[in-house]
Amino acid sequence: MQHASFVHLHNHTEYSLLDGACRLVDDKGKPAELLKTIESWKMPALAITDHGTMNGALEFYSACTALGIKPIIGSECYVAPGSRFDKNGSMGDYAYHITLLAINGTGYVNLMKLSSIGFTEGFYYKPRIDKEVLRQHAQGLIGLSGCLKGEIAKLLLKGQRDKACAAVNEYRDIFGKDNFYLEVMNHGLPDQLKLIPELVWLSRQMNVPLVATNDCHYLRKTDFEAHDALLCIGTGKIMSDERRMRFSANEFYYKSPDEMIALFRDMPQAIKSTIEITERCTLEISFDDLHLPHYPIPSGETADSYLERICRQGVDRRYGVMTPEIRSRLDTELDLIKTMGFASYFLIVWDFIQFARSQHIPVGPGRGSGAGSLVAYVLEITSIDPLKYGLLFERFLNPNRRSMPDLDIDFSDEGREQVITYVKEKYGQNSVAQIITFGSMLARLVVRDVGRVLDIPLAEVDRVAKMIPRELGTTLRQSLNNVASLKSAVASDERLKKMMDIALKLEGVKRHTGVHAAGIVIAKDNITQFTPLSRGAKDVITTQYDGKILSRLGLLKVDFLGLRTLTVMDKTEKLIRKRIDPSFSLDGIRFDDRKTYRLLSKAQTIGVFQLESSGMRDLLRKLKPANMNDIIALVALFRPGPMGSGMLDDFVARRHGRVKVTYDHPSLKPVLQETYGVIVYQEQVMKMATTLAGLSPGKADDLRKAMGKKIPEVMEKYRTDFVEGASKQGIDKKLSMSIFDKMAHFGGYGFNKSHATAYGILAYQ
Repeated sequence: MQHASFVHLHNHTEYSLLDGACRLVDDKGKPAELLKTIESWKMPALAITDHGTMNGALEFYSACTALGIKPIIGSECYVAPGSRFDKNGSMGDYAYHITLLAINGTGYVNLMKLSSIGFTEGFYYKPRIDKEVLRQHAQGLIGLSGCLKGEIAKLLLKGQRDKACAAVNEYRDIFGKDNFYLEVMNHGLPDQLKLIPELVWLSRQMNVPLVATNDCHYLRKTDFEAHDALLCIGTGKIMSDERRMRFSANEFYYKSPDEMIALFRDMPQAIKSTIEITERCTLEISFDDLHLPHYPIPSGETADSYLERICRQGVDRRYGVMTPEIRSRLDTELDLIKTMGFASYFLIVWDFIQFARSQHIPVGPGRGSGAGSLVAYVLEITSIDPLKYGLLFERFLNPNRRSMPDLDIDFSDEGREQVITYVKEKYGQNSVAQIITFGSMLARLVVRDVGRVLDIPLAEVDRVAKMIPRELGTTLRQSLNNVASLKSAVASDERLKKMMDIALKLEGVKRHTGVHAAGIVIAKDNITQFTPLSRGAKDVITTQYDGKILSRLGLLKVDFLGLRTLTVMDKTEKLIRKRIDPSFSLDGIRFDDRKTYRLLSKAQTIGVFQLESSGMRDLLRKLKPANMNDIIALVALFRPGPMGSGMLDDFVARRHGRVKVTYDHPSLKPVLQETYGVIVYQEQVMKMATTLAGLSPGKADDLRKAMGKKIPEVMEKYRTDFVEGASKQGIDKKLSMSIFDKMAHFGGYGFNKSHATAYGILAYQ
């Protein structure tokens, strides 16, 4: 295939927050319009150079490679004029700009270190580095001299040619003679038109190559106004304010290769340099490796053998005897854990849980799909017997997908920080960090943001915003198509039409960062070997990559959640021991106490975890739970999806015998009996797939996941597999199709039974 002869090397995405207007992936996680456009131009590569950060680097990497575009990872860094530790001077002279591109893995790691240093050591208005650390971490990097705010550009515009020559020599000395380029841009700005001949002179004088870039911030020329609105959202200004910060031209868009070649027709070498740089950048990032921290193993043992030994000891504590059922399940889980290389993961989690218990810090019974693991139960990571409650290990760890386990742990809110401190001390402060989150401009929010910068009265904007449905995932385009009143309001008012046009272009763009409420990542070495660091609110140091990327990188990510309920229960337990019964234990509470169920049936649950809302109390009165299965189902069903679909009413009616409980096939009775024939749990979907269609547990989990996402083409593939598998079990096609449709409908609302069980038990206690 004939490639274009130009590559954009200086580009800002949505991760240049409230400055870059281009998304990297769409709402379904597929490459967004920017990358599809690059693909259509047959451009062989593209660079990402967001302001001071690498937040989007790996999302960009994955999206580019999915389309066959070479990703070039970079950043537009801020270089302090003196030391990065100098924190004085006005905002206008706090730093120079320079564009850095990673040639290879060494350069990528150095770029992460530089980006981290900018936030952790040099932050002053912006994350700044200085030439000292740039020199220390320049290997594997290409430096471009930057925009009008670059050091060399500023010197040339001041007429200081000698100093510009000296700066070129210094940068060449830092990066290496062949790794520094003079960056030339032409957006028609007066200063650029003055600078271009100076850069040409400097290039000839110093024999340093030119490279053409466009400092792209938005996709099309017609997106200039939407980008202008984005800047106003970021600066808190309105668009009619002539004194606000704004771009002086509408040329900062992704020009086609032909446009760039025409723009720099007098400097063909500057165009050719983009291809030369592209060919030199050969970075490849692996998502197939694990980077678990080293856990000290007793002499003569491996992580696998040690895990197996303490699991078998745990079986003795939990069960007293190793039954064939326990042995089979334990062996299955351990075999998969060993095959996937996750033994150290379980040992690390086991270790800090042991620490918490040794310090009398309350630990929750379980959270999420991890409560479905027998290994977690016998290690006392969780307190829920997965065999007793019919929980599935494959819902937690799918043998078909090698993704990091995700054991989320609840601690008492008063003890959580003590556990985190223990982890930091054990594995090193430089190996542990909190995890960044990103907020996006979703439908209602983006309308309100754009309405404000257009100075439309708040009441009018609010009226329009409230017409947009609240359902998760609802887009502006869907709302305009489906809500007649919204469509009419926008069509009848030019101001609102303009607001909506801009909002449609900005919807979904990243808006702000946050700190994950509980997420902690633990690396095996200095964490900047794997992820750059950032500075969040209250100067909290976080990763620049979010939790999803960190998991793909093979890093250990754990949610340390602080749950006030555990603190209250712990203090109550101690008071009961002190004042009433010295032998009382929460673990000794029976789950068949009639008085407790009478209280629940009367909805006397104010202050009770999970059961205190008015809606839940109404449901308790209707259902009148009689056993733990009913409580677990309540936790799973009390959500908008099941309530809106009629599942909840159907469940209650069947519970009281007003609707007869039937099963489409006899083999479904053991699967659905506990929920009166209603598909409540994701695990039930999986069991139906294995029982009726003979699917493997891993494939059954894939089916469960597909039903949750409701992707039509994926669903059809699994429908075929299900029907074919069911026919081998002697089930006719019409019946299997009907069952699959029910699974798809109700399974889409299904809840994780492992989580519901853990929280149902906690609520009962």
